[in-house]
Amino acid sequence: MANKDYYKILGVEKNASADEIKSAYRRLAKKYHPDLNKTEEAASKFKEVNEAYEVLGDDKKRANYDQFGSADGPSFGGAGSGGFSDFFSRASGGAGGFSDIFSDIFSAFGGGSRSERVAERGNDINISITISFEEAVFGCEKQVTFPKIEKCPDCNGTGAKNGTAFNVCPECNGTGRVRYQQNTMFGTTIREAGCQKCNATGKIIKEKCSSCNGKGYKRVNKTINLKIPAGIDNGQTLRMRGEGDAPVRDGISGDLNVKIKVSAHKILVRKENDIYLDLYVPFTTAVLGGKIEIPTINGPYTLSIPELTISGTVMRLKNKGVKYLNREYYGDMLVTIKAEPPKALDRKSKELLQELQRTIDNKNYPKYNSFLDKIKK
Repeated sequence: MANKDYYKILGVEKNASADEIKSAYRRLAKKYHPDLNKTEEAASKFKEVNEAYEVLGDDKKRANYDQFGSADGPSFGGAGSGGFSDFFSRASGGAGGFSDIFSDIFSAFGGGSRSERVAERGNDINISITISFEEAVFGCEKQVTFPKIEKCPDCNGTGAKNGTAFNVCPECNGTGRVRYQQNTMFGTTIREAGCQKCNATGKIIKEKCSSCNGKGYKRVNKTINLKIPAGIDNGQTLRMRGEGDAPVRDGISGDLNVKIKVSAHKILVRKENDIYLDLYVPFTTAVLGGKIEIPTINGPYTLSIPELTISGTVMRLKNKGVKYLNREYYGDMLVTIKAEPPKALDRKSKELLQELQRTIDNKNYPKYNSFLDKIKK
C-alpha cells in the first residue's frame, strides 16, 4: 500500500476541498461498485478508491498523509490499521461522512434512502382497433372498452376497510422499505428491498376492505372516448397516459397504447401523406385529350388530360393528399394515366386506324425512332 498517490486515484488536486474530494469519491464509487460493475479491474479500483477516501476524507489522516507522503507513515497504518472491514464498519455513520455517500450509491442500483418509498408504476395496456380509410384521413372519435386494474375507490387503494382500518408496519416504520447488510469478499455491503412483513405497503391491515378483499385494487371494464387525429396512418400507436393498470401499491398508473389499423380503400392507395390513383382511360382520350371525373379524398374532381398524353404519365394534384399529423399542410395526389386499347376492333375501326397510321409521319414518334436506331447500332 506504500507510496500510493491518493489524490491521483481520486482525480483531484492536492489543494482540493473536502467537498471536491467527497464528490470525486461518490462518482468513482458508483462507477466501480461491484454491484454495478462486474469486472475484476472494477473490484480492484473500488478497493483502491475506498482506501484513498478513507485517508483523504479524514482531516487528521489527510494531514499526516500530506506530511509523510505515504499511507505507511507513523501516524496511521492505511487500510491495515483497521482493515478493509473496519472501513466498511464505519459506513453506517462514522467519521468521514460515509453514511450519506453510501445512501447515494445504493440508490443508483435500486436502494434509495432510508425513508424513501419506491413508487411503483402500473403495467401498460396494449390494444388495437380498426378504422376506415376515411376515418384515418379526417380523424374521428371512437369509444373503446378494455379490461384494466383500478385502485379500489371504497378503500382508496389501501386494502383496509373504509381506507382507515390499518396500522403502520413496525418492521419498516411505514416506509415499505428495509435495509439488509451483506458480507462479501469486498467487505460489507448494504442493500435495500421491499418490506416482506407488509408487502412493501408500509401498512398492516386490521380489517380488510370487503369490496376488494384487501387487495386495494379491482379489475374492471373501462370505456373511454378516444380522439383519433386526422392524418393518422396504419400501424401508428396512440398513447393515453395514465389509462393503464393502477399499481398494486402506491405509485402511478401505466399507459394505454392503442395501435391503429386502417382498412384499405377500394380505389385510392395511401403512401405516407400522398394519395395514388391508377387512372385507366381509352387510348383515344390519351391521344386527343379530354376531361374525366375522378374520386379524391375530398370528393369528385374533374381532371383535364392534355392531348398526346403518353401512357404512364403521372399528374400531380398539389395539396389533395392527406393532412400531416398535427400539422396544417397536406400531401399531394398522384394520378398515373394508363391508356387502354379497345378489347376488340370491328372492320370499320380497323380501316380508320390504318388510314390514321398512313397519314401520320413516322417523325412524330421520336422515342420509337430512337429505339429503332439503337437496335440497328
